[in-house]
Amino acid sequence: MGLQGVKAVFFDLDNTLVDTAAAGRRAIEEVTNMLQSKHQCDEGEAHLICNKVQEKLLKECHDPAKVCITDLRISHWEEAIQEIKGGEANRNLAAECYFLWKTTRLQHLTLTEETRSMLTELRKMVRLLLLTNGDKLTQREKIEACACQPYFDAIVVGGEQKEEKPAPSIFHHCCDLLGVQPQDCVMVGDSLDTDIQGGLNAGLKATVWINKTMTMPVNTYPVPHYIISSVLDLPALLQNMDHKMNANLETDKMVSINDVHDSANIESKKC
Repeated sequence: MGLQGVKAVFFDLDNTLVDTAAAGRRAIEEVTNMLQSKHQCDEGEAHLICNKVQEKLLKECHDPAKVCITDLRISHWEEAIQEIKGGEANRNLAAECYFLWKTTRLQHLTLTEETRSMLTELRKMVRLLLLTNGDKLTQREKIEACACQPYFDAIVVGGEQKEEKPAPSIFHHCCDLLGVQPQDCVMVGDSLDTDIQGGLNAGLKATVWINKTMTMPVNTYPVPHYIISSVLDLPALLQNMDHKMNANLETDKMVSINDVHDSANIESKKC
């Protein structure tokens, strides 16, 4: 069973293979409940504190040479609590919130049985590599929590490299690890800015965007070669991927589920 010239597939981790967003929501719920039940926060205050922390996480700029990720994230909670409740800083409460959030999120980071089966079958045909951006400690903890190591030939964490996605260098490093060329590889991920742009920058054979909503933003950029709604749709796409990619990514179409390719029940519209 061939995969149309594909020798390796690179997978993103967060919100591609594991639902990090859902795990994060569960973690926030736990902290919200703890603040109300144990620390006399009313419901509004607890929600505001957690919302503040999530805003800080989205804007987070971490330099591991200056501060460890644990101290930085405890500071997020400390600042949020002080901003909402006032008074003196409470580092102990901030640490309690952070470690509850972190532990709960890791507990809910799971690789589903369907995803495990998909990776197992796919690895019989191509080499698989996990490529994730982020702080090395944080990402390694996630990898350990979801127990995905056995399903990959190599794992690369951006925080352990000189450059992260979308820099071409990290993709070329991945190719070197697997002994393949960029034109033999496919990148699969949920981020247009890092996964798709990075795959394009590195000259990979194809990029596959995981767009769970299958609703297209106006003026989507960068333009992925293919779009699927779930990573579980990837094997069918790979089986039907054309030998020749459209050289003009700006002019044609995309990929969605439910149309062409009757044998695989998927529509492959290239961009």
